[in-house]
Amino acid sequence: MTKFTRGQKALFGLTALVGFAGLLLALSSPPDAVQRSYARILYIHVPTAWLAFVAFGVTAFGSIMWRIRRREWWDRVAASSAEVGVLFTGLALLTGAIWGRPVWGVFFDWADPRMASTAVMFLVYCGYLALRRFTPDPRVAADRASVVGILAVIQVPLVYFSVNLFRSLHQTQSIRPDGSTIAPELLTPLLINLVAFNLIYLSLLAMRMVVARLEAESLAVRPVAGAAVIAPKGLEDA
Repeated sequence: MTKFTRGQKALFGLTALVGFAGLLLALSSPPDAVQRSYARILYIHVPTAWLAFVAFGVTAFGSIMWRIRRREWWDRVAASSAEVGVLFTGLALLTGAIWGRPVWGVFFDWADPRMASTAVMFLVYCGYLALRRFTPDPRVAADRASVVGILAVIQVPLVYFSVNLFRSLHQTQSIRPDGSTIAPELLTPLLINLVAFNLIYLSLLAMRMVVARLEAESLAVRPVAGAAVIAPKGLEDA
């Protein structure tokens, strides 16, 4: 049975509490003047997109640390964060499509730079995970994946700033250092849900790393194929 530390259990409890508060605020917030109740999808869409950036940044950092320190823990951080990042990127694409159909009239538009670059980022990190799975030797897999993890993170700023660099269906950033263009009654639920999803990311990362450690321990004790085969009599001394 998998045992979690007290700190991890406290994190899971806090995540559930803040997540529930974020859900209540999202459901009770007033409808947007233009988008009406469809705007509530953004309380999930924006945090999942943000956490995709964070997760892939952590993957790059873990990959760099693996190449410097050669500790398996850092490789697990990189791999686990990439898995969670792919999950959040998929959710961002799905919720964006659900929101886009009634608001923009399309589920997805390859001509939109934010949508297209996010989809490409999703596919690249799926390839990162596939590379790890199809390389039998864990250390070779870590070496190869670390190169991809470091290089692929360049997509994060490209996706984020794509709305500033190219003409897009997406608006430019609503929350900037000089203030926010979002009404306060809509901004508060969004910020609470951002905190909640950050905690969800940390919880999922902690759980995935525990599973990764158990997988590594299982491989370490697994008998080598053919180890139980006994040489025929007469060949033992050959």
